[in-house]
Amino acid sequence: MQNSPQHKTALGHIRVLDLSRVLAGPWCSQNLADLGAEVIKVERPGSGDDTRSWGPPYLKDGTGNNTTEAAYYLATNRGKQAISVDISTPEGQEIIRALVQQSDVVLENYKVGQLSKYGLDYRSLQQLKPDIVYCSITGFGQDGPYAQRAGYDFIIQGMGGLMSLTGERDDLPGGGPQKAGVAITDLMTGMYATIAVLAALTHRDKTGEGQYIDMALLDVQVAMLANMGANYLQSGKAPQRWGNAHPNIVPYQTFATSDGHIIVAAGNDTQYRKFVQIGGREELADDERFLTNPLRVQHRDVLVPILADMVKTKTKTDWITTLESSGVPCGAINNLDEVFHDPQVQARHMQIDMPHPSSGSVRLVGSPMKLSKTPVQYVQPPPLLGQHTEHCLRTLLHFDDMKIANLKAIGVI
Repeated sequence: MQNSPQHKTALGHIRVLDLSRVLAGPWCSQNLADLGAEVIKVERPGSGDDTRSWGPPYLKDGTGNNTTEAAYYLATNRGKQAISVDISTPEGQEIIRALVQQSDVVLENYKVGQLSKYGLDYRSLQQLKPDIVYCSITGFGQDGPYAQRAGYDFIIQGMGGLMSLTGERDDLPGGGPQKAGVAITDLMTGMYATIAVLAALTHRDKTGEGQYIDMALLDVQVAMLANMGANYLQSGKAPQRWGNAHPNIVPYQTFATSDGHIIVAAGNDTQYRKFVQIGGREELADDERFLTNPLRVQHRDVLVPILADMVKTKTKTDWITTLESSGVPCGAINNLDEVFHDPQVQARHMQIDMPHPSSGSVRLVGSPMKLSKTPVQYVQPPPLLGQHTEHCLRTLLHFDDMKIANLKAIGVI
């Protein structure tokens, strides 16, 4: 809906009205914003998106004091304009309806049926704008016996099987189910929602038809099981946890060095042979128990402790240098300080710096999408609460000063 995009972007002609908050929805709208879409983030007056207060840490101002912007919020909301509207009021609902008529996409993650009482559900808004693309994100979807349940990433990781696959083996110290270190189900739901929105926009451009998108965290988590899900469906046997080991390849796991940890992923017999030769244990290459990968899998409980002792004899850097030069797949296990100082991460511009009205500048994680003709643009830092309310009401809805003042006076904006 933007008539004169300032940059050559893939989605410069698209306007997204984002009623979502926390992670899955904002992750989707941030992707769309990175690709050039105009995203208008709608928040509650006074408090806004819950994640604004999910700290510490918080962004610091020019004097080193905390602002009200939590790092969590900053991670998912660049590229957006922020307006504060109380959608529980008739006046607020009219603002949203007017903005919908000038938008291409509506994104929301309210509980099933909650927006219908405000007349902001898909069926109501479709009557105003038949070609609208409307994406709802919930824990369990719009139908089924769990539809009314609230869905949280941690719970979905458990219900959807991920935690049955993640964590150390039950028979080893520390064994048991483990969640991922980031809210992976929320993030992947945001990614799937991005794809679905783009597909729906393509359909609209071809046919003029809008449509409704029903995204569920549980659906996404089940889809993410990928080969492990297929393993179960073909065998009828539920896979077990293997910690940092691999059920089908040995050695393919983490090892402790003399000063840290590394990953060794010897995917064939040649790589295994090189690995043990570099470690000074040539006899392991010709041991009849370990000659092939199936044999190594069969005898993993004998082989892995020997390899673990071998790896402890050298430093992390020594192992990485020698294994890489010999063509044995390996990698360091980096903390985030090491990640953002990694020359490859820096060369790929995965840390960005943007100007910010409260702090002068803000450091953010960059987008991994590298497009040759319509590259990602970083034009708007994560907005302050209500930062663009008056601008949007004036430029898009042509509200005058008196109308804006009245809306402020009654707490709608």
